[in-house]
Amino acid sequence: MKTVITYGTFDMFHIGHLKLLERAKELGDRLIVAVSSDELNKVKGKKVIIPYDQRAKIVESIKFVDMVIPEDNWEQKIKDVKDNNVDIFVMGDDWEGKFDFLKEHCEVVYLSRTKNVSTTQFKNSAESIIKLLEQMVKELE
Repeated sequence: MKTVITYGTFDMFHIGHLKLLERAKELGDRLIVAVSSDELNKVKGKKVIIPYDQRAKIVESIKFVDMVIPEDNWEQKIKDVKDNNVDIFVMGDDWEGKFDFLKEHCEVVYLSRTKNVSTTQFKNSAESIIKLLEQMVKELE
């Protein structure tokens, strides 16, 4: 049995997230997903819209996800790999090379991202719309 693990914030869950998880599961028999905690996202300087417990529940409900664990700190990856007998570590190719230190513990695979889909892009678009609406309201006053 091959165990695969991947990590992510999974805020504003979208088709790119789903495809990444689906492709990760195709590499093995068991898929573990570590969802970044709200506290870790603060450390990373990321503002999340959906709280951890809801993001974890969304990911947990996906049929090809076998287990969800919290990602509480950057340093836990080696421990997670060892504790869960992980064979393959998977991340999006925007992280290419950043997790090669895990190669002494498991295979590391970087999967290509879904084109034209990103949480950052969605957040930036939403912020632009909000700013535009705020400007329009000011002009009406």
